[in-house]
Amino acid sequence: MDQDDPGEALAELREQRLSALELLQAAAGSGLAAYAVWALLLQPGFRRVPLRLQVPYVGASRRQVEHVLSLLRGRPGKTVDLGSGDGRIVLAAHRCGLRPAVGYELNPWLVGLARLHAWRAGCAHSVCYRREDLWKVSLRDCRNVSVFLAPSVLPLLEGKLQAELPEGARVVSGRFPLPTWQPVAVVGEGTDRVWAYDVHQGGPGRSSAPGPCGAPAPSLG
Repeated sequence: MDQDDPGEALAELREQRLSALELLQAAAGSGLAAYAVWALLLQPGFRRVPLRLQVPYVGASRRQVEHVLSLLRGRPGKTVDLGSGDGRIVLAAHRCGLRPAVGYELNPWLVGLARLHAWRAGCAHSVCYRREDLWKVSLRDCRNVSVFLAPSVLPLLEGKLQAELPEGARVVSGRFPLPTWQPVAVVGEGTDRVWAYDVHQGGPGRSSAPGPCGAPAPSLG
């Protein structure tokens, strides 16, 4: 049996090392690219918000948007989305007759993206996206509120909602329920589930009756 040529074996070993190095460089490049996207698109708005109040952006799915609208459709008054991201909920709310519809988002890149979506949909002058900290926005004139926020900030949000929302307002929370409020309606399954809460004089979310304007009856399915 012929013995392997030492020169060929050395060349093959060098090729294997080069391939491993290329793989490592590609992995590092991918990580750097992901960080660059985070730093440019998602981080700027966070610099003005305390760490405990920061909420990463995760866009609502089509089904989540549909569930939100099913719990708000037909209700009068101003509709707002707190942490509106790319504006998809605000745009959908306007299209189904929830007007005026306003989104509050601190990240300037996401606000720009939301306005672009509205322009492409022919609604640039009909919906409103404001670059504002949701914790500093007054909710006293809001009748319908949509939130898709992290569970860590929901206890603090409850206090703000209770202090500022008028009686009869409705809050719809997606992905995670408000920790101490009792929902009047629940729609969807898993991560697509959304909870509706009505604000009453005796305390938010304490009524078991369906909401006004023919809102769906409570459902745990």
